[in-house]
Amino acid sequence: MPGEKEIRSKIASVKNMQKITSAMEKVAASKIRKAQLQMEASRPYAERIRRVVGHLTHANPDYKHPFLTERDVHRVGFIVISTDRGLCGGLNANLFKSVIAEIARWRGEDVEVDLALVGAKAVRFFRRIGGNVVGTAAHLGDKPNVNDLIGSIKIMLDSYSKGEIDRLFLVHNLFVNSMTQKPQVVQVLPATGIKLAEGELQAHWDYIYEPGADELLDDVLMRYIESQIYRGAVENFACEMAAKMVAMKSATDNAGEIIDGLQLQYNKARQAAITQEISEIVGGAAAVSS
Repeated sequence: MPGEKEIRSKIASVKNMQKITSAMEKVAASKIRKAQLQMEASRPYAERIRRVVGHLTHANPDYKHPFLTERDVHRVGFIVISTDRGLCGGLNANLFKSVIAEIARWRGEDVEVDLALVGAKAVRFFRRIGGNVVGTAAHLGDKPNVNDLIGSIKIMLDSYSKGEIDRLFLVHNLFVNSMTQKPQVVQVLPATGIKLAEGELQAHWDYIYEPGADELLDDVLMRYIESQIYRGAVENFACEMAAKMVAMKSATDNAGEIIDGLQLQYNKARQAAITQEISEIVGGAAAVSS
């Protein structure tokens, strides 16, 4: 059994670790609200621009934009958004499992896969296991900015425009609530998600185009795709903070249980030491009296 001094040292070490995890839990809890506000603020813009593009394509059915045209699939691209830091439970691991499953599925159909990675964890993971990585971005910070994502977006959009890839997917964590986050794979191109149902078409929605509907559609489609990827980055950050808050709370609770166990062990060791001292004193007294 370890001695009292060794156990006291362990207790002090675990208490210091508990203070750190408790502080990290509080920091994550304070950031999650801001992340949720960012996420909610991005949704109206993304929905509105989807409606604008949907009305434009409905008004100009003869214009076949490359971003809206289905074609045979020979190569696909994935934009994968992960976190820059760890200590967020299985958030990244679950995301990477989904990506690997999708890659395996496409390769099973003899389709090649390109990867554009956002987040240091994704960059490190896929460089270690292998994969055709065509673009990377990392260290987006607490407030992801679309300008930091432009490089990865442009590489994939240029590849799609040139016919080098035939479909583009976005993979990120979906924020369900503070306790639940799950990986999501969304098709970005062809942009089939912009088609409006009959009930979504407004009665009076026609626009005055300047310089023209075709040029406007080119620009608005680009903004729509950027908004989708930006929204994915913001949502993934909210997931990171929620997962980190839960993971750090669990670590803090586990540290408390370890401290309780070590304290019990310390009490037993101290009791054994006191009992041994009493026995030695009694034995010595008996020896002297005899």
